[in-house]
Amino acid sequence: MADCNHNCDGCSVENCSSRIEKITSEVNTTIKHCIGIISGKGGVGKSLVTSLLANSLNNLKKNVGILDADITGPSITKTLGIKDKAFSDGHVLYPSYSKNHIGVMSANMLLENEEDPIIWRGVLLGNLVKQFYSEVRWGVLDYLLIDMPPGTGDIALTTFQSIKIDGIIVVTTPQSLVKSIVNKAIKMANEMNIPILGVIENMAYVECKKCHEKNYIFGKSHTEDILKEFNLDLLASLPLKEEICEKVDQGLTEDLKIEEIDEASKKIINKLEK
Repeated sequence: MADCNHNCDGCSVENCSSRIEKITSEVNTTIKHCIGIISGKGGVGKSLVTSLLANSLNNLKKNVGILDADITGPSITKTLGIKDKAFSDGHVLYPSYSKNHIGVMSANMLLENEEDPIIWRGVLLGNLVKQFYSEVRWGVLDYLLIDMPPGTGDIALTTFQSIKIDGIIVVTTPQSLVKSIVNKAIKMANEMNIPILGVIENMAYVECKKCHEKNYIFGKSHTEDILKEFNLDLLASLPLKEEICEKVDQGLTEDLKIEEIDEASKKIINKLEK
């Protein structure tokens, strides 16, 4: 139908060939809250933000897992230093765990060589994401973070239609180009009636090590325009730091202590557990 918003929940149209029912998690899995991390485009640090949030929530005594839905460009295993392959008992898959016990399931964990490409069509990519949700024994999780691929294509649509998402977090950077593309992701979420928990601005500024002055290397931020247009909350504004880049490259994201992310985690908990 021309006016279909692809949100099947509550739709009254009968015999719709496009209807997709919500899938359930694995029988021995309990997921209390599921959050999608989206960006609209690549290169804004979405996977970094996902890893930082997972670690921060974990430090707040929450059981956390990450479903890496960026099937063709997975990076969560790299940020958290996970080298283990996925294990199956013949019935279900089991996540691998970071040193601080964050559970992860990623396409990298299925490959013999993690640098091999996955060259699949959209429907197969979407089906793998659904399997990562319904056929993985996650255990009892307070939060499952889904690291989404860039854009508003097949995987995003399949994920939002098939999995009960309690809210999404939008990751952006200050440039005006990013603003126009991120707006598309926000509008997609709104059309599908998925709550937006807030926005995290990454690479917002560089702070001088000597005088602590903030330098806005990308120019005036356009994130405020996004917040006003869609009436959204700013969860955190993250600096561009050499330490962050080094730790991520080393797979030591869990060693980072970032106050802004901790404040964002507390806001998320308040929104979902109030």
